[in-house]
Amino acid sequence: MATVCLSNPKSFLPSLPSSSSTTSSSFSTRKQIIVCKAENNVCNFSPIISKRSLSISLASSLLLSLTGNGTFNANAAILEADEDDELMEKVKKDRKKRLERQGIIGSSSKEKGYLQDLVYKLSKVGQAIEKNDLSAASSVLGQNTDADWVQKVNSALNKFSGSDEEKSEIDSFNSSLSSLVSSVTKNDIEGSKTAFVASASAFEKWTTLTGLIEELKGL
Repeated sequence: MATVCLSNPKSFLPSLPSSSSTTSSSFSTRKQIIVCKAENNVCNFSPIISKRSLSISLASSLLLSLTGNGTFNANAAILEADEDDELMEKVKKDRKKRLERQGIIGSSSKEKGYLQDLVYKLSKVGQAIEKNDLSAASSVLGQNTDADWVQKVNSALNKFSGSDEEKSEIDSFNSSLSSLVSSVTKNDIEGSKTAFVASASAFEKWTTLTGLIEELKGL
């Protein structure tokens, strides 16, 4: 419904003679009438938007989408795709290595037997050291690391090792085993305990790295 809204007429009128007729006539001709559509007698005014300002607004939005979010999303998508490719390549390589390792383990029952014998020896040595019975521990270990069983264990360890980390654990095991044999031979209780823990820890870590921890009993 159209409603007539009157601006304050006195604010727009110049100083006029005091004649009432003149004032009335001037008022009739000078009054400003604003017609607007409104509901509940309230006038609503819409802002005027020029074609130029609208064009600038649209151009700015388009520029932002191309140089801002659009570029960011495109770069993010490229990076994500590269990361996915790298991850898939790593998964394939790891799977190939795992299958190769399983094939070697499955066809090396003799070497697994050497390692299983090592588990039993370490168990007996640990029990003897716990009882402070170093003579019993010495009977299992021997007097030096040149014993036949040590050579067989090392051949198995090297056969199943592929990575530098696994080979590093072999070195740690052999060093600790040498200290263990020496400490037991010298009847050094504390040294024997320390060397035994180091030997057992290095061997257990190696079996974890190679996957043989699931193949050997007693670990």
